[in-house]
Amino acid sequence: MPPSQGTAHPLRLLGVYAALVALMFGLIFFTGDKHHTPKLGIDLQGGTRVTLTARTPDGGKPSQDSLKKAQDIIEKRVNGLGVAGSEVVIEGDNLVITVPGEDGGQAKSLATTAKLYVRPVLNVTAPQVGKQAQPQPTPAATPSTAPAAPSTTASAPTTSVEAPAPQNRVFPEQAPTTPSPAPAPSPQQLQQEIAAAKALRQSTDQTVQLQAMATMDCSKPDPLQGNDDPNLPLVACSSDGTEVYLLDKSKLDGQEIKNASGTLDSRQGRWVVDVEFKSSGSDTWGKLTNEYVGKQLAFALDTKVVSAPRVESGNQFGGSTQISGNFNATTSKELANSLKYGSLPLSFTTSEAETVSATLGMSSLRAGLIAGAIGLVAVLLYCLLYYRMLGFLAGFSLLAAGVAVYALIVLLGRWIGFTLDLAGIAGLIIGIGMTADSFVVFFERIKDQMREGRSFRSAVPRGWQRAQRTNLSGKTVSLIASAVLYVLAAGQVKGFAFTLGVTTVLDVIVLYLVTAPLMMLVSRSPFWAKPSVNGLGAITDLAQERKATARVLVKEA
Repeated sequence: MPPSQGTAHPLRLLGVYAALVALMFGLIFFTGDKHHTPKLGIDLQGGTRVTLTARTPDGGKPSQDSLKKAQDIIEKRVNGLGVAGSEVVIEGDNLVITVPGEDGGQAKSLATTAKLYVRPVLNVTAPQVGKQAQPQPTPAATPSTAPAAPSTTASAPTTSVEAPAPQNRVFPEQAPTTPSPAPAPSPQQLQQEIAAAKALRQSTDQTVQLQAMATMDCSKPDPLQGNDDPNLPLVACSSDGTEVYLLDKSKLDGQEIKNASGTLDSRQGRWVVDVEFKSSGSDTWGKLTNEYVGKQLAFALDTKVVSAPRVESGNQFGGSTQISGNFNATTSKELANSLKYGSLPLSFTTSEAETVSATLGMSSLRAGLIAGAIGLVAVLLYCLLYYRMLGFLAGFSLLAAGVAVYALIVLLGRWIGFTLDLAGIAGLIIGIGMTADSFVVFFERIKDQMREGRSFRSAVPRGWQRAQRTNLSGKTVSLIASAVLYVLAAGQVKGFAFTLGVTTVLDVIVLYLVTAPLMMLVSRSPFWAKPSVNGLGAITDLAQERKATARVLVKEA
């Protein structure tokens, strides 16, 4: 029986695997950041926690249904960024987001309400209150030809307080006191702020609109964030705070978005967000661009204008568009992720990010790795005792699989934000351990062939042909179980299923590109064919006894 395809040139297959591993480590050391180790999860390195306090327009208590819906949307945003090991839980009337590492910006970006409205631009001017020292122009915004509102500089009265005259009394030195943080505003105060901002910035009176543009302070938090009325005009700042816009009623909202993705525009050399509309939104966008040729249309996200391009020509079909602005790779993908999974039913105020210590710590990581190393060493010792020199081939294959898994975990941490926790490490160890099962099946199939009287050289390709069917069936079942567990599970169990699935796929690759070619090479070597080397002497003796018995039976017959 001829050898199966893929084993006729074992050196080529080993070269392909070596090239794949070299490519992965080349990506690790010569691209991306300088971190060459896997990203660790919250239970191993700690994380950053941000508390989100819901803000309702009427100042009332948020419903549990709206909190659960917000939790689901934020979890989808987390999954859209990758398997990052983040946690989103409901605590009373708040949502608490915990992300690995010390950067709280990711957690805060997940909490954006992401209410997007497309509004025509009626007027634009520079902010007169809280103007930035070095304004940066928004690339996508083109200055409007509409007359600018009269600028009125609002100067606050200043009062000078004279220091009290020194007195001839000695007082004990007072330790500097730390000012206590300002108390959080009550729901009634929040409601009053929203109502006052809406009356000023969403008024239909032109005089009030001009006043709102003249007194707009883009450096302060916006109480209307996520609470603006799309059926009324709006005075809003640009996302970088360098311009103030007077916007008309909303003509299209983010609910009509079908898909969004952050991409690098090769022609303009900057990051943009490509937006694809649903069928109804496509018709609206096409009519809108035809109506406002030569005018500006603003993309207002949570009352901030992220882009205000001028419509150069109409679009009859309008199936997609592009949002440009001061984006980088991270912010463009975060905005696309927020738009893709919809807006939150509530607006939130975020607390300052606080550090969360590791719940298990590096000691648990070391203990888990030591346990896994002991298990793998025990497997290798068993292979050496039972299969002699063939056990070294099993050890080499395990080493090759471990190196590839390490490189892949590091790259996944960079590309999709994957973080490795203890559950994920358990999945890796189990997956690599399952690679040893493939050797056992392969070696036993070789022994079956030798029991039938074949030599070691001819038994290896025939044993491989029978072993690969069994191994593929087992790996398929394991991969299906990992996929089902990943879809249905949550939290750390999802990380376990992910790593188990990754190692299962790598196990198949190692089996075809490393284990089988190595066995084909050694089967052609007279040294490895010795029973004292391959540990198959008892099987060889048994095969010879069977042949001798068969000859005797034939002679007697």
